[in-house]
Amino acid sequence: MNYELFYTFAVKMKIGEIEFGSRPVFLAPMEDVTDIGFRLLCKRFGAAMVYTEFVSAEALIRDVKSTIRKLTIADEERPVGIQIYGRDVEAMVEAAKIVEQAGPDLIDLNFGCPVKKVAGKGAGAGMLQNIPKMLEITRKVVDAVKLPVTVKTRLGWNHEQLIITELAEQLQDCGIQALTIHGRTRSQMYTGNADWTLIGEVKRNPRIHIPIIGNGDITSAEEAKAAFDTYGVDAIMIGRATFGRPWIFKEVREFLDETGENPLDFNAKLDILEDLLRLNVERIDEKRGILHTRRHLAATPIFKSISNFRQTRIAMLRAETMPELLGILEDTRKLLG
Repeated sequence: MNYELFYTFAVKMKIGEIEFGSRPVFLAPMEDVTDIGFRLLCKRFGAAMVYTEFVSAEALIRDVKSTIRKLTIADEERPVGIQIYGRDVEAMVEAAKIVEQAGPDLIDLNFGCPVKKVAGKGAGAGMLQNIPKMLEITRKVVDAVKLPVTVKTRLGWNHEQLIITELAEQLQDCGIQALTIHGRTRSQMYTGNADWTLIGEVKRNPRIHIPIIGNGDITSAEEAKAAFDTYGVDAIMIGRATFGRPWIFKEVREFLDETGENPLDFNAKLDILEDLLRLNVERIDEKRGILHTRRHLAATPIFKSISNFRQTRIAMLRAETMPELLGILEDTRKLLG
């Protein structure tokens, strides 16, 4: 297949009035991960679009404070999307109106979260078992707000119900302005390998005219390029591979643009993680800021080359004050100095 046509379209990719360059790379919305501090870091390193943690429609309309806080966005992170989920049509419509007042660049509907407490109650990926309601929610939200509305979903509920090719057309007919597809079924959760072949089929469908964003198992610049080259998607979305590695956007962008690799060394990467810690502590408080940062310290690949690191790692993940944690990180820096 000649993918030149896909690249021509990608240069002109738009979601509503938001314009992106060729082959943009997005930060996936992730609960307890994509808070404002982490989003700002990912934006600094080249994320073309970032998303908030997903927001419960029911909690939003009940004015739950922890949920309302998720609507806080900064101009420096734009374009930014707020993602909502729920199973009730009226609640989703009302939540979308509240979200619109928070001033994001778009509203994303989560029809892909596979976790039991969401999908098991009929929301998120649970909507893959009730397509009429999914489409009703989508149509009514699109009609209720002026912002662009997008959708994120999966290939289907299980491998016996791979419905994404037909569903993509149905969602497009509801008026959404972009579709993100995670290349797994709900039954897979996050196990096995993401299957991009159906994502490619959706993109090749001549009846599809909205941007298609591929998501799942992109962990390197080489994999990102292969996803664009092989499946012709308009954008890719990176999720778990960003944990403790917000600079992955820089790595991907430089590889795609063929600008020559300018890799960050250990000290530069450790500086970034320390910046994340300071951002989180300043934004929330010391205790919760450290908790928000631990996930990234636990997942970052930069400590893998350090021998006999186990005890230091345990101490790092148990530290309860900022001076203590920064001291451990600086001692680690000296190990490689």
